[in-house]
Amino acid sequence: QVQFVESGGGLVQPGGSLTLSCAASGSIADIYTVAWYRQALGKSRESVALISNAGNAAYDASVEGRFIISRDTPKNTVYLQMDSLKPEDTAVYYCNDASPAVGVTLTWGRGTQVTVSS
Repeated sequence: QVQFVESGGGLVQPGGSLTLSCAASGSIADIYTVAWYRQALGKSRESVALISNAGNAAYDASVEGRFIISRDTPKNTVYLQMDSLKPEDTAVYYCNDASPAVGVTLTWGRGTQVTVSS
């Protein structure tokens, strides 16, 4: 299966911005939906944004209006533009196939740490 490598995280102040990148090891052209997930310390992993291969995007209510997901299919890369960051956005961010084939167990990369703090 295609593997994803996340990058672009870092330490930002509340209200700041970051853009995360998700580089796939192979073509994402046939992956129906790619999603960004995050996992805060002590919490389960949650989906925050997803995008279909047609460019349709959907967001969790917690990031609606602040995050924008996009994909550059020829570059096999998905991005997450994060604006107006809040401390509660602090988490390790992952990307992955959000519509795996039946019977496939997803594997996860290392993610990229986003810390929002003054």
